[in-house]
Amino acid sequence: MKYDIIVLGSGPGGYVTAIRASQLGFKVAVVEKENLGGVCLNWGCIPTKALLKSAQVFEYLKHASDYGLSVSSFDKDFGAVIARSRGVADGMSKGVQFLMKKNKIDVIEGYGTLKPGKKMDVKAADGKVTEYSADYIIIATGARSRELPNLPQDGKKVIGYRQAMTLPQQPKKMIVVGSGAIGVEFASFYNSMGTEVTIIEFLPNVVPVEDEDISKQFERSLKKAGITVMTNSSVERIDTSGNGVKAFVKTAKGEEVIEADILLSAVGIKTNIENIGLEAVGIAVDRDKILVNDFYQTNIPGYYAIGDVTPGQALAHVASAEGILCVEKIKGLHVEPLDYGNVPGCTYATPEIASVGLTEKQAKDKGFELKIGKFPFSASGKAKASGTPDGFVKVIFDAKYGEWLGCHMIGAGVTDMIAEAVVARKLETTGHEILKAIHPHPTMSEAVMEAVADAYGEVIHL
Repeated sequence: MKYDIIVLGSGPGGYVTAIRASQLGFKVAVVEKENLGGVCLNWGCIPTKALLKSAQVFEYLKHASDYGLSVSSFDKDFGAVIARSRGVADGMSKGVQFLMKKNKIDVIEGYGTLKPGKKMDVKAADGKVTEYSADYIIIATGARSRELPNLPQDGKKVIGYRQAMTLPQQPKKMIVVGSGAIGVEFASFYNSMGTEVTIIEFLPNVVPVEDEDISKQFERSLKKAGITVMTNSSVERIDTSGNGVKAFVKTAKGEEVIEADILLSAVGIKTNIENIGLEAVGIAVDRDKILVNDFYQTNIPGYYAIGDVTPGQALAHVASAEGILCVEKIKGLHVEPLDYGNVPGCTYATPEIASVGLTEKQAKDKGFELKIGKFPFSASGKAKASGTPDGFVKVIFDAKYGEWLGCHMIGAGVTDMIAEAVVARKLETTGHEILKAIHPHPTMSEAVMEAVADAYGEVIHL
C-alpha cells in the first residue's frame, strides 16, 4: 500500500504529526506496535498527573483542619487510585482513536521496520508481514526507561516508571534513584500516599537542570514533606536476594546501606532506535540520537525523525511541535526552525516547578549583566488564601536591553503560569512591558508581575 506520509509511532509526536499532515491534505498512516498515544498518554504524562491529583486530594483531606473543616474519617484505596489513573489513560487513548478516524488516518497495528526505497515492513500480532511505501517516512518511536548496569530492572523489586504506575500494592519503603522530573513526581506521589521515600541523586542538587535557587527551595520542600534526600550520592550495587532490595550507596561520608521494598530507577531515558531498520537504510545516528537538520530530515532523503529519538529536549510538547513543523516544511509552507532556548520545562511534584530560558548561572556564564527579581508566594494574597504559600517566582533580565532571559517558578499551579513567560519571550517582550500589562488580583500569576517589578526596583508588595 502507498501513502504520502507514514508515521512510525503514535505518541505525542507521532499522532500530532499525522493529524497535521492530514489537515494539510496528505494521505497518512500511523504504525503503532502497542497503544495509540504512546508512552505519554498511556504510561507517562497523563496517568502520572492522575496519580498526583489523587495524592493532592489526599493531602487536602489530611490538612482539612487548616481550612476550618472537620473530616472525622477518611482513608486511601491504593488500588482504586491506580485504577482511576489507568481509566484516565484509557480514555485519552480512545480520544486519539477518535481523532485518527476524524482525520481519515489509517492506523496500522504492528511492529514497523524501515527499508530502503522509502518502504516499511509491518509485522502484525499474528506474525503476518505487510510492506507499505510512502513519499515520506517520519520516525517517532520515542524512548523508554534507561537501565544502568548496576541497577538491572526486574520489574518487581527494581522497577522503571512503567511499573511504578501499576504496582499491585503500595510499598512501605521506596528508594528513588534520580531526581529529575520522573523521579521526584513519583517520590511526591508515594510520599503523599504514606510510603517512606528516599531520593538518591548523583549530582549536588535535586532537579539538577533547574536554577540553583529552585533546586534549594525544592529540596527544603521535599524534606519538609518527610522525604529523605541524599545528594552527591550514587548507588554502587544492589542486593535483591531478600524480601526487598538493599542499595549500597556511596556518599561523601562513606558507604551506606538503604533497605526498601521497591527501588525505582529514574536515571533518564533510552531512545527506541534499535531494530527498526536504521542500519539497513543508512540513517546516521550519534550518541543514541538520530541526526536531523533544522526541519527533521535525516541524511537519507525521504526519511525524517522527530521527538525523543532526535537531539532536542525529550518532552512531549517538543515532539508535537517538531512534528507539526516537519510536515509543514514538507508541504512547502514558510516555517522557521524551533527555538529550543524557549522551551518550557514542567515538573508536577509537590510543589510544582516550571521554567524557561537561562538559569542565573547560565546567564552569567554568557556574560550578561543581569537584573534579577524574586517574589515569594508567602506575599501573595491568593497563595495565602489557597493555603499554598510555599515557593516563589524568579525572573532574569538583561540589564542593558531588557531582554527576558529566564523565568523560574516553584509553587502551586506554576506549570500553568509559565506560558506567560514563554509567549512574552517569543514576542521579545521587555520587563517594562510586563510591568505595564495589568495582571488580575488576586491570582497566583500576579507574582510574575511582582517579580519583574522587584527586578526593576518597583515592587509594591514586598
